[in-house]
Amino acid sequence: MANCVVLDWQGKEAGKASLNLKVAKESSAVDLLHRAVLRQQAHSRQGTASTLTRSEVRGGGRKPYKQKGTGRARQGSIRTPLRPGGGIIFGPKPRKYNLGMNRKERRLALRTALMSRVKDLKIVKDFGNTLKLPKTKEIVDALSRLGIQQESKVLIILSNPSDIVSRSVRNLEKVKLISAEHLNVFDLLNANALIVGEDALVKIQEVYGND
Repeated sequence: MANCVVLDWQGKEAGKASLNLKVAKESSAVDLLHRAVLRQQAHSRQGTASTLTRSEVRGGGRKPYKQKGTGRARQGSIRTPLRPGGGIIFGPKPRKYNLGMNRKERRLALRTALMSRVKDLKIVKDFGNTLKLPKTKEIVDALSRLGIQQESKVLIILSNPSDIVSRSVRNLEKVKLISAEHLNVFDLLNANALIVGEDALVKIQEVYGND
């Protein structure tokens, strides 16, 4: 179990919260997280790269020159892979890069990744609820009040991100906003600092704390 301090929008202490999630054994945690990250990155690949084989390249139906008498090596087509403009040998073709991982392992990896970042968690009550209009500067100032350095990669997790907060964050290159329903291992491990809304923390505990 991890006990966390809840901060308000001004960065001052506003209460306490706890997070209790079942994690993987220390001996297998690294392998589990590694496989989870590989799977996520593999699933993000489009797999649309495609090259033409010699049978698919246009042209080359006529023999370039006669078989004998020229002194050159015999050639049957100008689209052979041995000539410029010819087909590609063993080139990429459209395919799926998906890797298998069962549901229990995926959820365990997610819980393990989150609990491993407890020291970098900042629980914030009513994050951005006071914003009346989208304003990036308000988010930048809030991150500063929370003690987050300007160059840090930040992951903000909210229960139901409002349109105002989403539009305020989208101009910040190193700040990413996701909902509690879209947690993923890569984002949790890639960020330098994690900001979690108090209601999002409750939702995470409800969804992932029953396993």
